[in-house]
Amino acid sequence: MHSVEYGSGTPILMIHGFCVDHHLMLALDPVFAAQGHWRRVYIDLPGMGKSAAGPEIDSADSVAEAVVAFARNTFGNEKFAVLGNSFGGMIARYIVAEFGDQVLGLALICPVAVAEQGARSVPPKTVLHRDPNLLASLDFDDAADYEEMAVVQSRENWERFRESVLPGLRAFHPEAIDRISGNYSFRMEPEARSPTFQGPAVIITGRQDDVVGFYDQIALADHYVRSTIAVLDGAGHNAHLDQPELTGRLLDEWIVRMEH
Repeated sequence: MHSVEYGSGTPILMIHGFCVDHHLMLALDPVFAAQGHWRRVYIDLPGMGKSAAGPEIDSADSVAEAVVAFARNTFGNEKFAVLGNSFGGMIARYIVAEFGDQVLGLALICPVAVAEQGARSVPPKTVLHRDPNLLASLDFDDAADYEEMAVVQSRENWERFRESVLPGLRAFHPEAIDRISGNYSFRMEPEARSPTFQGPAVIITGRQDDVVGFYDQIALADHYVRSTIAVLDGAGHNAHLDQPELTGRLLDEWIVRMEH
């Protein structure tokens, strides 16, 4: 599994979403770099980015087990934190169930809480600000991908999307994605096979996220009993790109709780 690392100290495993790669999470790196004592480990999930995926990668469970194996090999018995976005948030929940109190804390950003799309509670698609001139200036495919996700269209927001999202969208492995998509739900929900998580947690969602919503994520708080929950206005499924300052402050507070 391809990975990149920055810094030293307490490890934190950073897990991106579906059909993207580790670049999506790099926008968060300054938050942890500023603390000076976090070893940030960014992975490309199997079949995405630079990580290959053999025929055995055919479900969400097999992806999660590959990440479990990576974590065991990388961290050994060392305590570590985990941060997951979207599908990566679903995988992060699996990691917590597998490692228990070896996990210092959990951060979820727009996580998948309900795997089956038709069963999710999501708000209607909303665009708070349109910028047709910006869209007209972009490559056709880039504009289409950006317009599908952007809640507040702006040059600055587009540049974050270009740096964080497009690299993965242009690099995933279609055959592997098709296999995983066919078995996107876990055989058993992580919360059903583990005790309540006692470590510090934060669940950050977008008020305008029409992909996974925010209602189902709030319900996760019953299991993550020390969770701060935030629903950010002006944010869609890429909440950390749409509201970077608010996301950074919430992660700062989460870091403080893990350190005390």
